[in-house]
Amino acid sequence: MTKEKIVLASGNLDKVREINTLLSSTKYEIIPQSQFKIIEAEETGTTFLENALIKARNAAEHTTYPVIADDSGIEVDALEGKPGIFSARYAGPTASDEENLNKLIENIKKLDQKNCYARFICSMVFLKNSNDIDPIVATGVWEGRVVSTPCGQNGFGYDPIFYIPALGCTSAELSNHKKNELSHRGQALRLLIKKISDQ
Repeated sequence: MTKEKIVLASGNLDKVREINTLLSSTKYEIIPQSQFKIIEAEETGTTFLENALIKARNAAEHTTYPVIADDSGIEVDALEGKPGIFSARYAGPTASDEENLNKLIENIKKLDQKNCYARFICSMVFLKNSNDIDPIVATGVWEGRVVSTPCGQNGFGYDPIFYIPALGCTSAELSNHKKNELSHRGQALRLLIKKISDQ
């Protein structure tokens, strides 16, 4: 089966792999915007959805393919929702995943560990082209808690400290299959693909 290509408005290869795994049984295939030398858009929005739309519009202006963009992050209730939309740059504009993770761990250590409720949120959008005025939008939310001791080797970003009470483990301790079944990005993508297919 020849797959229909969709550009992902991101150069994050971990995200590309994760989404392609989720799409493996569909007719779609994700390619990163870096293949077109697209410069990442400045995320000036105040919500995950606004940032996803900014990234999607930017990528759509530089390619003839349809575009998917997502903006996602983690919200910690006891930190008033932080890092939130700043999850990818929590420790600074050019911070690595490890630096962001370490900063959140240090801030969690100052909190009452019993009340560290948190959630991953993903807003995802699909544009047919740069002139598309009716983007398809989907959102996924994954509830859990954050812990100050990282566990697990799978996943990326904040996965090692995102604890799922019902399973007794962190996101980074889950198999890729189980994580994709539960995750905020998995939820959003399945809903998005359903909406695209229903058109």
